[in-house]
Amino acid sequence: MAGLNERHQRILELARVRDRVTVDGLAAEFGVSVQTIRKDLNTLCDNQVLKRVHGGAELPSGIENLQYEARRLIAAAQKDAIGQAAAALIPNDSSVFINIGTTTEAVSQALLNHSGLMVVTNNINVANRMRVYPQFEVVIAGGVVRGSDGGIVGEAAAAFFSQFKVDYAVIGASALDQDGALLDYDYREVKVAQAIIANARHVILVADASKFARTAPVRIARIDQIGTFVTDHCPSEQFAALCSAAGVVLVETEAQSPAG
Repeated sequence: MAGLNERHQRILELARVRDRVTVDGLAAEFGVSVQTIRKDLNTLCDNQVLKRVHGGAELPSGIENLQYEARRLIAAAQKDAIGQAAAALIPNDSSVFINIGTTTEAVSQALLNHSGLMVVTNNINVANRMRVYPQFEVVIAGGVVRGSDGGIVGEAAAAFFSQFKVDYAVIGASALDQDGALLDYDYREVKVAQAIIANARHVILVADASKFARTAPVRIARIDQIGTFVTDHCPSEQFAALCSAAGVVLVETEAQSPAG
């Protein structure tokens, strides 16, 4: 995404943590003029990474999903850490589904040091990344290709995954609800995710903490259908309690950092 600098990415991280940022607050924090911050927010909003509100900006939410490149920028460092932690759960010489999403793509990047994997995916970006490594067998779904992110969705893709029974599945979600629901925007993508969950022995959900602040209209699954939830931080005690009650292993990467 053109035109984004280091301060833009820092503003994004602040918005992720605080939900909303103000022009005056950012100007004081970065030691720049309010005019500079207004230009920064205009750039971020033009790229649909943030949404303007009176006096500042906030992360978009509701029925509209963020553009793919915008999603890649949000919580990028957290997604890398989540990817490493999730990849560590998957042993060599196993079979794995990898679904659509920027966080699942971070897992695929972290898996490049593995060997003997059979990777079945509906994510063109994952297939392109992993196909050049001879230690992997990469199988890609057929179906409708979304131009926005290279995801393959629809009934044909869902039927494709139903032909397999794999050891692990790596899935993401656009939003996480307090009642334990995993949510997304595109019902065609949800159908594929449900087929992935149904045909894996162990399901790994990967999602950063910003997903708790977002909403989406279509239900993928419940948290009790997941085996392990890998996140940077779970800000919801209620959601963490649901994980515990269902026997879902909760892995928080920030809790594993040297800073504690």
